[in-house]
Amino acid sequence: MIKFSCEKVFLQNAIAVTSRAVAQKSSIPALEGLLIHADQQLTISGYNMQTGIRTIVDAQVQSPGRIVLSARLFGEMIRKMPDDVIVFAADENLSVHLTCGDASFEILGLSADDYPELPEVDDQFSVDIRQGTLKAMINQTSFAVSTNESRPVHTGSLFEVGDQDLTVVSVDGFRLALRREPLDRAEGGAFKFVAPGSALNEVEKICEDSDEKVTIIQGKRHLLFEAGATQLICRRLEGDFLDYKNAIPRNNPIRLTVDTKTMLGSLDRVSVVISEKLKSPVRCVFENGRVLLSAKTGAGEAKDICPLDGDGNGLEIGFNNRYLMDALRYAPADSVTLELNTSISPAVIVPADGEESFLYMVLPVRLKA
Repeated sequence: MIKFSCEKVFLQNAIAVTSRAVAQKSSIPALEGLLIHADQQLTISGYNMQTGIRTIVDAQVQSPGRIVLSARLFGEMIRKMPDDVIVFAADENLSVHLTCGDASFEILGLSADDYPELPEVDDQFSVDIRQGTLKAMINQTSFAVSTNESRPVHTGSLFEVGDQDLTVVSVDGFRLALRREPLDRAEGGAFKFVAPGSALNEVEKICEDSDEKVTIIQGKRHLLFEAGATQLICRRLEGDFLDYKNAIPRNNPIRLTVDTKTMLGSLDRVSVVISEKLKSPVRCVFENGRVLLSAKTGAGEAKDICPLDGDGNGLEIGFNNRYLMDALRYAPADSVTLELNTSISPAVIVPADGEESFLYMVLPVRLKA
């Protein structure tokens, strides 16, 4: 017999968070459900054998126990309940009775013995960082995570924890995104790991825009992200991540400063003739004080001029419009410096104020004459 009572809003939020780690379809039926564990406190877990999320819910537990419920059906039932205290009661036949005000539901559960244990994460290294900071760092690098399974290590982001800062790097073969933020830590030593992009997307959702800390723990094979009452556990990605320090050219002779939004607007305008069917690079000619942008496909032709500070010496270079726009869209600065060299060298985008909290690199596309 399991029995507890809980405010609807707390239960609904916990189900929403943990359901994101539930397997959509699995040969193990229990993995399509949520593990409800009532003890001194109420814990709800979702797990798809890659990523697990568990969260503690504020509840009054009368009788302890464990049961697995269909994530979809349980979530729907709770969502449709009135806003009041929900009473949860399960008997030894795994039949669950939910009541709230005048509404009541019955749902059949599964035995918790069929639910795989979430991995234990042994604390080899750990670090604390503001939730809002980590949320922003993931958001501003995750767009460049590779979706190509042939290099599995690049389907994640590299985290490098130093004595004073954290660096997050994502690469996909065409572009690179890097974010760096100071940390208030002096002990514990430096460490690094690669976290799967899919898990980081969930970490971003768990983190709030607040000064509350999130703790990142690196174990032998797994990682644990702990924010408030919620923990996310995922596998570490193994393999050799790109040696990004040597991959980024930094002695570029041409340095131009542009307003991020203005350049983004110009790129957006000339991209109007580009589509999935009609692909074309954006041709950029960097002159003194301006860049001429143009694109031409079977659909038509588009041109625009964007002002900038500096002289590009007439350098002509082609870019994939989406890759260059992503870099500008996610760059957390009002103005950026473009570092350029030749028409076949990567473009490097850094903050215009010289404080290198981010760096984006975009490889050029060869232009047809």
